[in-house]
Amino acid sequence: MKAIIQRVRSASVTVEKQLVSSIGRGVLVFAAVAPGDTAKEADSLATKVVRMKLWDDEDGGRWQRSVTDIEGEVLCVSQFTLLAKTKKGTRPDFHGAANPEQARQLYHYFVQKVKDLYLADRVKDGKFQAMMEVALVNDGPVTLELQAGAPVSER
Repeated sequence: MKAIIQRVRSASVTVEKQLVSSIGRGVLVFAAVAPGDTAKEADSLATKVVRMKLWDDEDGGRWQRSVTDIEGEVLCVSQFTLLAKTKKGTRPDFHGAANPEQARQLYHYFVQKVKDLYLADRVKDGKFQAMMEVALVNDGPVTLELQAGAPVSER
């Protein structure tokens, strides 16, 4: 599994002009499932999301506090395009992403794991396999790539 996390002041997901989810201060997580990913990778990635130190502490210590430490929120969004291969040509190749049914199951498992590791009411979700409009106010900006399991290039 692969994720891009962004420290945000706010973020939201809209589908067909309907607001699906929104959060205030916290992290926006774009997550993708690769073929062969298992619950082990989802568990590892979920743990990284809730424990990653992205905020300074009260004493000015840099990168000391996680989303749970600041009592922030988490918005998870499925995004298979993170696994696109773009080395050749100008058309992305999406064969590095899991099939939709496997991806749906593991993505929802991942979101539930984030809820289990934190507080369920502070974890929101987009809509799997929908055309989503994602709005965010990046804080920093801080954007990190997280990976669980073997790097995609090694599969």
